[in-house]
Amino acid sequence: MNAFISSLLRPLRTIPLVLSAALLLTVGGATAFGGESGDKPLAGKHVLFLVADQFHDAETFFPLGYLAARGASVTVAGLAPGTVGAYNSNATIDVETTVAELEIDSFDALVIPGGGSPGKLRQDEALVRFTADFFNTGRPVAAICHGPQVLVTAGVLVGLEATCFGGMSDELEEAGARYIDRPLVRDGNLITSRLPKDLAPFSEAIAEALAGG
Repeated sequence: MNAFISSLLRPLRTIPLVLSAALLLTVGGATAFGGESGDKPLAGKHVLFLVADQFHDAETFFPLGYLAARGASVTVAGLAPGTVGAYNSNATIDVETTVAELEIDSFDALVIPGGGSPGKLRQDEALVRFTADFFNTGRPVAAICHGPQVLVTAGVLVGLEATCFGGMSDELEEAGARYIDRPLVRDGNLITSRLPKDLAPFSEAIAEALAGG
């Protein structure tokens, strides 16, 4: 295993077999994921993932691997440094830091996976404030499934089109957004998707936004 793959897998403690295969395919730049081996169009880009305990495994690992395979550097931040677990498998990931230790200008995009994680993240005032401030820079902010809960609490969705897990569509609209039931919705710097089956277009959209598309 080369140094790049080792560095990518270091935060991941236990990954179900199916996710391991998907992640390694992504790292390898498989054409099924839209990239050629050795192609690093996102080199020099820095992406921040916000993750807490009870995260959704695929909604975290798939975009993380997709972006890292294309050369982006990834930092995982959350409520406190340490290992947190997925709600839907025995997968875990290492949270490296908190937003209190980070500078917004150090990152080119922000990603919020779903699961039970966003419900915990939205209770942290500093993290919510960081998210709002990041969103207001105009840099890409991507959220999938329950991920938009953090953006609802941050108060940044007024007047925007977005999607999410169908069960929280009312909450999205109460926050001033227009809910659209599509696999991918982009509105300005906001990128949202609904479910794990939407992960391919979701990840592609983040990469396109980082590349300036």
